[in-house]
Amino acid sequence: MDEAAASTGKRGRKQQRPDPADGPVAEFAFRLCELKEAAGDPSYDRMRAEFGAAASKSALSAAARGRDLPSWETAWEFVRSLAVNALGQDAEAVRREWTRRWEEAQVSGEPEPVPDPAPAPAPAPKRRWPLVVLAALVVLAAGSGVFFWLSPPQRPIPGDASFMLGEDPPDGIEVKAGGRFVKTWELRNIGQVRWTGRYLEQAGREGGSQCTAPHRVSITVVEPGQAVRLSVPVEAGSAPGRCKIAWKMVDENGVLFYPASALRPIYFDVAVVP
Repeated sequence: MDEAAASTGKRGRKQQRPDPADGPVAEFAFRLCELKEAAGDPSYDRMRAEFGAAASKSALSAAARGRDLPSWETAWEFVRSLAVNALGQDAEAVRREWTRRWEEAQVSGEPEPVPDPAPAPAPAPKRRWPLVVLAALVVLAAGSGVFFWLSPPQRPIPGDASFMLGEDPPDGIEVKAGGRFVKTWELRNIGQVRWTGRYLEQAGREGGSQCTAPHRVSITVVEPGQAVRLSVPVEAGSAPGRCKIAWKMVDENGVLFYPASALRPIYFDVAVVP
């Protein structure tokens, strides 16, 4: 018990560090706790109010417990608020270092695949469905018509994961009204699922300047562990103001691959000036 706690008769509530020997997720949380202590061990309320962590108090606390790997967004807000805002470290260097740590924990934390048993002889090869998983097919006859009920595809697909490595140009740049630029994101397939038949599709927009960009762009085939650069041409609106367009990964039918994931959409956000 510390002196302040002793003087008030209250027990301190300092969070215990997870044991890094418990696995890659626990080790990642251990590093978060080390960073927090290096920054003076501020409370989670202070991390949010003073250092600008844009994540809930419960999410920040859970990230440091080491039971589950936090989303990259939560992890980055934890790290950014302390390493960059509290300790004054270089944001890009910090992002590269913790991106690597998070990726290693994410990949190492995946369960080892169970080897398939020896295949039994089959009369014909099975057809694979890379885009849509048909969970159920019900055929109903009604009069002279036949109706097919298809369940929606399974999303997210087990073992499927995406991570943004970088973007160019950075958000916040100024673009002349009517001017053109190309926004590029670099994504990595950090899961165990081959990407095929995927697209980036506009998922929303903000701001008073109506930029023009393709509604959908195709993503080439990406194997697990590979990175891909995705570019969209953009024409700035004629009126000055903010222009932000968000994008999410979908299949050919527009069904999201990460529907309820903590992953936020990727986007560009620029200022259109006269």
